[in-house]
Amino acid sequence: MNFSSLVLPVLLAAVAVWGMGHRVDVYGALTHGAGEGLTVLLRIIPALVGLLTAVAMFRASGAMEWLSQLCAPVLGFLGVPPETTPLMLIRPISGNGALAVGTDLMSAYGPDSYIGRVAAVMLGSTETTFYTIAVYFGSAGIHKTRHTVPAALAADLTGFVASAFAVRLFFGT
Repeated sequence: MNFSSLVLPVLLAAVAVWGMGHRVDVYGALTHGAGEGLTVLLRIIPALVGLLTAVAMFRASGAMEWLSQLCAPVLGFLGVPPETTPLMLIRPISGNGALAVGTDLMSAYGPDSYIGRVAAVMLGSTETTFYTIAVYFGSAGIHKTRHTVPAALAADLTGFVASAFAVRLFFGT
């Protein structure tokens, strides 16, 4: 047995021992937390279903390809490979969709290519913005996002451009 396989059992045992030492009903706290988790889940499911449906419709409609072609000249000017446009369009919406697009890019161009490296760094340095907003704001009962969406999308755009710059800086094109 290696150390990593013992981390979780040791951590759980330590929490249980600490709780018993402080006279906390560990099992009661566990079941209470699980019940609250289910309540949060019920509040955020409608937002998640709507989000996943919108992603599927966006990809199936061909809008992603059209928008990719439209963005290609601007991205080329910014130094971002235009081939990564589908990844940049899907990443703020769906993590699984972005992973699929990233996998396709790496399969087509190779993981050690400039495009493959940029895709990998983009996946690691950006967030599934709308999913995160839906989950956290939904669980907190917040319905108006006001400045959150524009700020988060600006951060994503910065992450995309910085990813291409960092790969160019450290690995070249």
